[in-house]
Amino acid sequence: MIGAWIAKLRGNSTDFPPLAPATPFYAIGDIHGRADLLIRALEQLPPTGSIICVGDYIDRGENSAEVLRLLHNRHDIQCLKGNHEEMLLKFLDDPANQGPRWLRYGGLQTLASFGVSSVAETSNSDRLLEARDALVTAMGSELINWVRALPLSFSSGNIVVVHAAADPKTAPQDQQQRHLLWGHPEFHKTRRQDGIWIVHGHTIVDDPTAQNGRIAIDTGAYATGKLTIAEIGPDSVSFSTA
Repeated sequence: MIGAWIAKLRGNSTDFPPLAPATPFYAIGDIHGRADLLIRALEQLPPTGSIICVGDYIDRGENSAEVLRLLHNRHDIQCLKGNHEEMLLKFLDDPANQGPRWLRYGGLQTLASFGVSSVAETSNSDRLLEARDALVTAMGSELINWVRALPLSFSSGNIVVVHAAADPKTAPQDQQQRHLLWGHPEFHKTRRQDGIWIVHGHTIVDDPTAQNGRIAIDTGAYATGKLTIAEIGPDSVSFSTA
C-alpha cells in the first residue's frame, strides 16, 4: 500500500450509476514538480497496473525536469495534458507575450529545473526569448514533442479522466479543450445526466472525493506533500497518498 488509505467508497452513496471501468486502473493527481512523490508512488504500484496521470507535471515544485523525463521514459503510463503544460507550450511558441503569465504561475521553477536562470516575469522581450531558446536546448525536441502530443482525456467504460473538468451538458467526445484544461463554470454545480464519471485534478481539495459523478484527486502535492492515487475498479474507488 502507498501511505494510508484515506477514503474508500464501495457501492454508490447517491443514485448516480456505479463505476464501471472496462478494466481497473490507477489515476495519479497533479504532480507539479514533486519527483520524489511520483517516484514513491510508482515504486509501490503493482507493475502490471494501468496508470493514468491527470496532467500538471511541471511548475511550482522544484523538480519539473525530472518529472517530465521520468514520465517520458515510462511508456506504460498514460499521461494527459494539463493547463500548466499548455502554458509551457505557449511560452515556447510566443515567449514575449505568453512568458510573463507562465512565469507568474510557476514557470520560474520549471526553468530553474532545466538550468535556465536570470529571468523574471518582468523581463523584457529579448530576455524572455533568450530564456525560451535556452529551455528548448535543455529540453530537446523529443521531450517537447512528447508534451505537445499529450492527449486531453482517457476513457474506460463509464469513466473519463481529464485534467480540470468537463461541460456536464456535453458528451465526452464533444468537449472543448479549454474546458478540459481550465475548467467549466457548471462542472461542480450541475450533475451529468449520461452516467459518465469524471476523474480530474486541477482544483485542490483537502482530501480526494468521489460523489455525484466526480472524482477529485488534486491534493496540492507541491505544497502539502500529499500526492493522491485513486484505484478505480467496478463499483469501487480507493484513495491513497504517496
